[in-house]
Amino acid sequence: MTKKIIMFCRYYVPPILLLPYQTFQFLYPKLSFHVSRASNHHFHNLKADEIQTHVPIEPKLSSSFITDSEIQSEFAHHAPGVARMNNGSFGCCPASIISDLHQWQLKLLRQPDHFYLNELQNRILESRTVVKDLINAEDVDEVSIVDNVSTAVAIVLQQTAWAFAERKFNQGDAVIMFHCAYGAVKNSIKAYFLRAGGYVIEVPFKFPLNSNEEIIGEFRKALEREKGNGRRVRLAVIDHVTCMPSVVMPVKHLVKICREEGVEQVLIDAAHAVGCIDVDMQEIGADFYTSNLYKWFFCPPAVAFLYCRKSVTNSDLQLHHPVVSHEYGNGLAKETGWVGTRDYSPYLVLPSVMEFVNRFEGGVEGIRKMNHDAVVEMGKMLAEAWGTNIGCPPDMCASMIMVGLPACLGISSDDDAIKLWVRLCKKFGVEVKIHYQAPKDAEVAPTTGYVRICHQIYNKVDDYNKLRDAINQLVRDGFTCALEINEA
Repeated sequence: MTKKIIMFCRYYVPPILLLPYQTFQFLYPKLSFHVSRASNHHFHNLKADEIQTHVPIEPKLSSSFITDSEIQSEFAHHAPGVARMNNGSFGCCPASIISDLHQWQLKLLRQPDHFYLNELQNRILESRTVVKDLINAEDVDEVSIVDNVSTAVAIVLQQTAWAFAERKFNQGDAVIMFHCAYGAVKNSIKAYFLRAGGYVIEVPFKFPLNSNEEIIGEFRKALEREKGNGRRVRLAVIDHVTCMPSVVMPVKHLVKICREEGVEQVLIDAAHAVGCIDVDMQEIGADFYTSNLYKWFFCPPAVAFLYCRKSVTNSDLQLHHPVVSHEYGNGLAKETGWVGTRDYSPYLVLPSVMEFVNRFEGGVEGIRKMNHDAVVEMGKMLAEAWGTNIGCPPDMCASMIMVGLPACLGISSDDDAIKLWVRLCKKFGVEVKIHYQAPKDAEVAPTTGYVRICHQIYNKVDDYNKLRDAINQLVRDGFTCALEINEA
């Protein structure tokens, strides 16, 4: 009995005694600025230089990097028995970051007045600083935190609609985009630009691809044609990594062409970029750049950022959040930092995410390289197993790759692609995206069906073997998308 008491005191009493102190430390950090309680709106009127924040501490790379078992533990909450190869759609969030998210939520709920009025803006500024360093922006004021790339795109396109209304743009002025632009972005262009009197130039995107020159040539040709017709191009919307089919676009070269051809503004839709490929604002040179942080950077949904180049933010351009609240007119970064009472916790975990990625050898760059190399290897394995091809050279892939599917599956429409996606998910427990690719003119024996596979740190070779075997079984069973599927 004495021995048990000694063991209890040795191992359990110290943590119990320290718990109130640790909880106090988290819930009541030293205030970095004071807000009078006389008004609930004082914090809305703070200027950027009045918000003090600590000097960001560079996360230390661990002397012992994260182990495979620790990685699997971080993602043990994933549904068992499901081969998740669709990270590009909704991302993933490690258990340690989920825990941090919950702590922020509890902190808010414990004392909302203190959190919203005294702490929130400082914490958002810290996250903006993390993003600024991550993307090599010149100034933190160029970075605004938003919930999603769709919101960021709406912010940029909204100002074009006002430009038409205020006669700064003329009827028929154009926006240029690729045919493969994301559907939600196309809808925003329709809602804000086209409806206001603009014209849309849609550049063909011929897939599969052999080189960047095919993309660059089509883009330059479309711009030169429309300029020759007297069309003024006000805005270019360009993907950094396209969604479906997935390809890394030569954005630096395309931005350069826009400058040469007199395109006034360039917006890069980089929903898949951060955590997936290298992102450097100084090298890319776009006016606007937006990326989700929950897809490939381990944040919980939903958090993203919008970068606005300093020359743009210092101009008379009117950029505002679509949700109008107390900060309207005080600058975009402030407007996006307060759009009414809501859960801002996903915005606040970025410092913790940086610590997480730095547990890997090489940090975020090491993760990118590992994912790229793995997805290329798995893509080639699948293409060989099915007797097909990958959709573009490996250097045009990031952490996603397109692999041709056997022609006998009979994928001849977008509806067929959905049928196969449903069958793989429900019958085989395989999560991937299926793409229908219309054949090129005069193309002989075209591959019209592709699967997009992703690789993230939690994936195993068994996931891709499961997909390989599922497709092989469908082929053996004589399945075709023309068959009626009964998914009772």
